[in-house]
Amino acid sequence: MSKIALVDDDRNILTSVSMTLEAEGFEVETYNDGQQALDAFNKKLPDMAVLDIKMPRMDGMDLLQRLRQKTQMPVIFLTSKDDEIDEVLGLRMGADDYVKKPFSQRLLVERIRALLRRQEAVEGDVVGDTEETKIMSRGELVMDPLRHSVSWKGNDVTLTVTEFLLLQALAQRPGFVKSRDQLMDVAYDDQVYVDDRTIDSHIKRLRKKMRTADSEFSAIETLYGIGYRYNEE
Repeated sequence: MSKIALVDDDRNILTSVSMTLEAEGFEVETYNDGQQALDAFNKKLPDMAVLDIKMPRMDGMDLLQRLRQKTQMPVIFLTSKDDEIDEVLGLRMGADDYVKKPFSQRLLVERIRALLRRQEAVEGDVVGDTEETKIMSRGELVMDPLRHSVSWKGNDVTLTVTEFLLLQALAQRPGFVKSRDQLMDVAYDDQVYVDDRTIDSHIKRLRKKMRTADSEFSAIETLYGIGYRYNEE
């Protein structure tokens, strides 16, 4: 049973969403603000966190930043209906996905399940000599899906589930272009719609992380209006 942390200062959301998730078989812990959640996470981490952005004491952005210093567990943001700045900033900081308020609880459940499946895929213990599971080496890049590990020029790079899957998809076929739609299919289930901006934000975050290992990293190329490709260096 996966444990989901739900962090929101709206008690109605905490009550209704937690009831829905528990009915779907999840174990749910609820918190009224970021500080309360962080205190609990410092003792034991959940399998996933669903965070509201605007909260008292410690908001979702600050909580995410602190979480990313210690864990790459999946994180979904709950954002205001028209606040695109928060969505993009949250993705750049390392959130895996976002859902706009007011939201369909069924949609939230599907996105939670999708991310947990991908988490299990990249951290699973099932050994198979397939393109998705075997260690992949592309020039200076080495990826081990079964250990969810990435290194560039011998330096470890820590990626979220979504970032790992996007990099893997691009690096599997160097020189070939992946459209945004194709990358959406890699990172999300068919029933979950995300727009181009979501993929672009994940790619920007991915590049930034790779450049912490090598300031001159340029293997991921943008083809404006088309998509992205990985150029083996």
